[in-house]
Amino acid sequence: MPKGGHSFLITVTPLGDERPAFSFSHVNHDDIIAIAGRVQAGSGLAPDIAAATAIGLKLLSEAMLRERQDPLFDPLRAPIREFTGALKARISASETSA
Repeated sequence: MPKGGHSFLITVTPLGDERPAFSFSHVNHDDIIAIAGRVQAGSGLAPDIAAATAIGLKLLSEAMLRERQDPLFDPLRAPIREFTGALKARISASETSA
């Protein structure tokens, strides 16, 4: 793992119109590509929904972790923790039944 975490370039490219892509760099303590693959394989969600869920959750969770002193994120902390636990349990159950 690179020092400080895994570095990513996140790009959102609009389809069907002429707007330019939007990109930003992000460092995450986890390998979000590997996590997205596990969520796609074991969540039971459609592949695109699983990838969006995994990547969105990891981006938001890392922002919350890095900005832990900011009360803006306080209302999200418990629900995100609960959702993450449920998602991990679903993936774990899928892996053990395979």
